[in-house]
Amino acid sequence: MKVVCVGGGPAGLYLSILLKLRDPSHDITVHERDPEGSTYGWGVTYWRALLDRLHEHDPESARAVESGSVRWSEGVAHVRELTTRQAGDEGHGIGRHRLLEILAERARSLGVRLAFEHGVTPDDLPAADLVVAADGVHSALRTRHADHFGTRIDTGRNRYIWLGTSKVFDAFTFAFVETDHGWIWCYGYGYGPESSTCVVECAPETWTGLGLDTANEADGLALLEKLFAGVLDGHPLLGHSSAGGGAQWRNFRTLTNRTWHHGNLVLIGDAAHTTHYSIGAGTTLALEDAIALAGALHEEPALPRALARYEHERRRALLSVQSAARHSARWYENLPRYIQLPPQQMFALLGQRHSPLLPHVPPQLYYRVDRAATRSQTLLRVKRWLGPRVARAVHARTSGE
Repeated sequence: MKVVCVGGGPAGLYLSILLKLRDPSHDITVHERDPEGSTYGWGVTYWRALLDRLHEHDPESARAVESGSVRWSEGVAHVRELTTRQAGDEGHGIGRHRLLEILAERARSLGVRLAFEHGVTPDDLPAADLVVAADGVHSALRTRHADHFGTRIDTGRNRYIWLGTSKVFDAFTFAFVETDHGWIWCYGYGYGPESSTCVVECAPETWTGLGLDTANEADGLALLEKLFAGVLDGHPLLGHSSAGGGAQWRNFRTLTNRTWHHGNLVLIGDAAHTTHYSIGAGTTLALEDAIALAGALHEEPALPRALARYEHERRRALLSVQSAARHSARWYENLPRYIQLPPQQMFALLGQRHSPLLPHVPPQLYYRVDRAATRSQTLLRVKRWLGPRVARAVHARTSGE
């Protein structure tokens, strides 16, 4: 089969690796418009379950990813002058540049052609049996057929900016700072021996009140360094300025599609779906898309059946993740509801922000019920039974179904 993959991110590169491992005779080219070695972002996160899947499908690249990652097993929250630390699941961070380097090297070793600085538009698509749109949230291939795909974009309320820092966090770190214009907070996690990612978020009125809407990048970073001095320990924040010199503050855009394939064109990764950054699932979902698509193409000889199987499998798998992402984003948008709780309770509900029940139960009552549920199997079963039903009811009401 001849495969053209448009986009050289984790989804496209890993798909090319898996297809070549399944059948070395596949003719695969990955087209990437940017130069090799250039990438946006800092570090990405993933969890142990993904690493186990990578070892299952390609041990060689999995070992390289694991050795290039840092790991943590605790979460730390700083609220005002108080610090709360809790044990958590094993998390991993790796630089986006390093991840792409590993996947590109592995793909080349298997005979995949990598065409960097070679953008592909809908008007100049090379002939192929399968065209994979791995060109991200702004996918030109998807946009050309937007009516068919049924693309929908929902824009979040809060403003955020993706930054780096030379401060190396030894745990997944949250810091919440109160200002005269409202709360502002950051999430920080390490991804290398000398680097961490630091995502800063706030409500729009805080963003404008602090003057971050008009500040140039240097002034904006200086203000954020002052606000988060307690966790940065004198280390600088690093940004990517826009062409006009302004800092790249954004509203998160949640993208969904009614269908993921059209003829021999299929969507993968952020071209197909996005989930709020606060659950740290974007890279994981992209790689899992690649695993599912490679499996479907190998097991179903007819392309339409393979693409339908891939879409069905991934859409089902995404339901719980998309629900968790929606509720996580709304937890932060409703931060005043939780921030005045005692720190231990606030941090516990931060860990429960994915719950569909939490927005509908008074926070302190939810905390007490959740603590009791850890000691009562009956309460735990009720909570697990009720949560998905509330989520479905809320989804049906908000989507008009």
